[in-house]
Amino acid sequence: MSFSLYEASVLTFTASLDAISGCLDKAAMHVEQRKLDPAVFLTFRLYPDMFDFTRQVQLTTDFAKGAGARLAGVDIPKYDDVEKSFGELKQRITRAIAFLNALDRNAVENGTDREIVMQIRGQTQTFKGRDFLMHRAIPNFFFHATTAYNILRHNGVDLGKSDFVAKL
Repeated sequence: MSFSLYEASVLTFTASLDAISGCLDKAAMHVEQRKLDPAVFLTFRLYPDMFDFTRQVQLTTDFAKGAGARLAGVDIPKYDDVEKSFGELKQRITRAIAFLNALDRNAVENGTDREIVMQIRGQTQTFKGRDFLMHRAIPNFFFHATTAYNILRHNGVDLGKSDFVAKL
């Protein structure tokens, strides 16, 4: 069986984004049941120099849609970073999943050797599509997804590994 860039990207991202959306449901329920201020969760950071929960979720969607778009050779949709609630973050995830699902499978598969040029911290970096996905997009996606999950866990939301691991 050959490596499928589409499965490694679009299917991986959509399944994981769906799992994150489920974690947001549990966080919202946790906050409501305990009559807590959701802003405490949305603005919480694991360490002062790290992004807060909301930004972690935003970046997760950004890496997913950015990777899918770059691999398919289409424009990356721009989302304003304005979410202020669990519900708004879920809507952002839903939009990202819809975008990924609308990508042409063949266009993504043909992105294996596509040259991807990016500005990263003021430096121009060039990748081949498969290398970009495996060594840049996927690690960053899961870094931010894991950090968001850990913020919720740290703040007492009843989550387990099965909530984080995508259901295919």
